[in-house]
Amino acid sequence: MLGEFEQLILMAVLRAGDAAYGIPIHAELVRHTGRDPSLASVYKTLERLEQKGFLSVRTGPPTPERGGRRKQLYRVTNAGQKELRAALGAIRRMARGLDVGLEPS
Repeated sequence: MLGEFEQLILMAVLRAGDAAYGIPIHAELVRHTGRDPSLASVYKTLERLEQKGFLSVRTGPPTPERGGRRKQLYRVTNAGQKELRAALGAIRRMARGLDVGLEPS
């Protein structure tokens, strides 16, 4: 079962697309949630999701803006997509029919 922050990280990786490394993933979180988690918590969660098999990581080419260092680029695996769909489905099912204005729009 995915925790809330893990779900947000997976969605941020999907939103960042081919540029999914730490900084753009963090930016997507800030932009879409209004939260400003530490980069350390983002990287720790990325590592945990990779260990669970929900993310794959590859090393990108060196870039001048990073002083020639390489980026760790993340991609959501099929297992990660399946787990995220299940988690979001559970949230939608729980919210369905509630009369307190929580119905997804």
